[in-house]
Amino acid sequence: MRIAVSGKSGCGNTTVSTLLAQKLGYPMINFTFRQMAKERNMDFWDFCALANRDDSIDKELDSRQVQMAMAEENCILGSRLAIWMLKDADFKVYLVASDEERARRIVKREGGTLAERLAETRKRDSHDSERYGRIYGIDNNDTSQADLVIDTEGKTPEEIVDIILNALQKN
Repeated sequence: MRIAVSGKSGCGNTTVSTLLAQKLGYPMINFTFRQMAKERNMDFWDFCALANRDDSIDKELDSRQVQMAMAEENCILGSRLAIWMLKDADFKVYLVASDEERARRIVKREGGTLAERLAETRKRDSHDSERYGRIYGIDNNDTSQADLVIDTEGKTPEEIVDIILNALQKN
C-alpha cells in the first residue's frame, strides 16, 4: 500500500509520516527542498528563491519523490504535493493547521521569533501556492484529492497517526 501525506509547512507532515511508516513497517520517502539545497550547498531560503524562478527544481524534486515511491510496493510518501503527485497512492491524507500554529511549531523546530516565522510561513505559502498552480495547475488549498483531511491543532503526532490507522482499517 502506498500512502501519500501532504500539508503545508509546520502541519506535521514529516513527523506524522515518519511515525506512520514506523507503525506500519513501511519505508518513509520524504525528499525535500532542504535536502536539495544541501545537495547543492545552498542556503535553504536562497534555494527557495531560486525555485521561485526555476520551475525545473520543483519538477526534479517531485519526479524524484514519485520515482522513489513507485520503486516500493509499500511506502509512505510525505511531501507538500504527495496527494497530487503520487496518483497511484492507495490512500491520501492532507494535514491542516492555522498559520499561527504552524509558525509556533516552526519556531520550536528552527528557532526565531513567532512574528518572523509567521511572516516567513505566509510568504512561503503564497510562493508555494503560486508555483504549484503555475507549474502543475494544482491548488494546494483544495483538499478534495484527499481521502482524509485532519486538523492537526491540539493533537499529538501519535493521535494523528491513530486517526489515519483507524481510517485505513475502515477503508
